[in-house]
Amino acid sequence: MTSFKVAAVMTLGLLATAGHAAISGLIEEKVAREEEQLIFSTPIAGIENKLWFDYRIDIIEAQKELRSDLNRASDIEDLRDAWEEYARELRKERIHYIEEMAERGYRAGTVTVEQTSAVR
Repeated sequence: MTSFKVAAVMTLGLLATAGHAAISGLIEEKVAREEEQLIFSTPIAGIENKLWFDYRIDIIEAQKELRSDLNRASDIEDLRDAWEEYARELRKERIHYIEEMAERGYRAGTVTVEQTSAVR
């Protein structure tokens, strides 16, 4: 195999690896964006207590940390790590808030309204 062919094969291999890494990076961001959709915009049971304010502060801190990590990222792996850590932090804070409120007797819930066809 000539040196040109070897170089071409190596270049294609590196491009394939970089492409795979870029796709993987998008997956971590997608997961983090899904976690963002679960951030509480109002307190559980409408109770604005210390837990609620701590939760909101923790979310803001996670967002600041993400921005800082993304700005410092030097490669795709750093980007993936930043998004993954952010998603993990959002999930941890949400669960902590829900559990603490549940200990105080307040439950996080969702209401689902379904349309049924009534036959008379």
